Amino acid sequence: MRILVTGVAGFVGSHVAERLLDDGHAVVGLDAFTDYYPRAVKERNLGPIRTRTGFTFHELDLRHDPIVPAIDGVEAVIHEAAMPGLPRSWQEVEAYLDCNVLAVARLLEACRTVGVRRFLQASTSSVYGLEAVGDERMPLRPISPYGVTKLAAEQLIQAHVETFGFPAVIIRYFSIFGPRQRPDMAYHRFIEAMLDGRPITIFGDGEQSRSNTFISDAVAGTLAALEGGQVGEAYNIGGGESLTVNQAVATIAETLGIKPTIERRDAQPGDQRRTGAITAKAAAAFGYRATIGADDGLRAQVAWHRSLRTG
Repeated sequence: MRILVTGVAGFVGSHVAERLLDDGHAVVGLDAFTDYYPRAVKERNLGPIRTRTGFTFHELDLRHDPIVPAIDGVEAVIHEAAMPGLPRSWQEVEAYLDCNVLAVARLLEACRTVGVRRFLQASTSSVYGLEAVGDERMPLRPISPYGVTKLAAEQLIQAHVETFGFPAVIIRYFSIFGPRQRPDMAYHRFIEAMLDGRPITIFGDGEQSRSNTFISDAVAGTLAALEGGQVGEAYNIGGGESLTVNQAVATIAETLGIKPTIERRDAQPGDQRRTGAITAKAAAAFGYRATIGADDGLRAQVAWHRSLRTG
C-alpha cells in the first residue's frame, strides 16, 4: 500500500514510517520543519529512512503549500503533523489554530480530491482535560489551547465523515516516550539534564501521573487502527501503567546511577493532573495491547540518549 505520513521527521512520525517500510509499504513523507525545535533534530530522525527503497519525501507545509501533487496516488494517510505542547499554546494560539485545525482542513480536502481510502488522525488525551482517566466515554473538556485545537480537528474530521462519508478514524495518544522523544518533553529534558550534571525542573508537586506509552506500542496501535479501526470512531492508545513525574525521575536517576538536583516551580497552566488510558475499545476493535512497561521503556530511552553521546 502507498501510505502518506505527515510530520514524518518528528518523534512518532519517523517511527511510524520506519515500521511501514519494514512491513513492505511505500511511504510518502511530508514535513515542514517548523521552528518548534531545531531542524537538525528532525533531520537526525529522518536520516535512517531518507534513502530507503519505497520512501519519497516532500518538504511541504500543509498550511499553505499545494498538497494534491505530492499525495496523488496515496491510498491511506496517517496524519501525525501538529503543533504540539501545552504551555506554548497559551502564547501562540494563532499558530496552533493554523497548524492543528486549518492545516487539517486543507489536508482533508486534498485527500478527498485524490480519493484516499483510509485516513487516520493522531489526536491526544489532552482532549479529555484535567483528569483523563478512563475510556473514550470520558467528557471532552480540554484545558489548554493545544487541547482545544486538537478537539476541533477531531470534530472537523467527524463532520467530513458524516457529510461526505470520509473514511476517517481517530486515535488518542497518551504520553508517548522512548527514543527520539521531542526535546521539549519531560523525560527528554530530565535525562539530558542529568547526563550534563544540571538541575532538573519539575513543575508542580511531581505527583501528576501519566499513562506512559512506549513508542513501539504507539506505533503498533497506530498501524492496527489504520487497518482495523471503524470509520468515525475514536480509540485510546495508551500504556498499561501510570507513573508520576517523581517516580519517573527516580527511575531515570537510578538507571544513570546519580542523585539529581531538583528545582521545583509552580504547575504550568493547562497541565493535566492525571492520565490513565483504558484501551478496551482498541483491544476489541483491532487487538491493541501495550507490551512495554514504564520502567523498561525509560531504561531504553536512557540508553538512546547515551548512544547519541558515544556515537
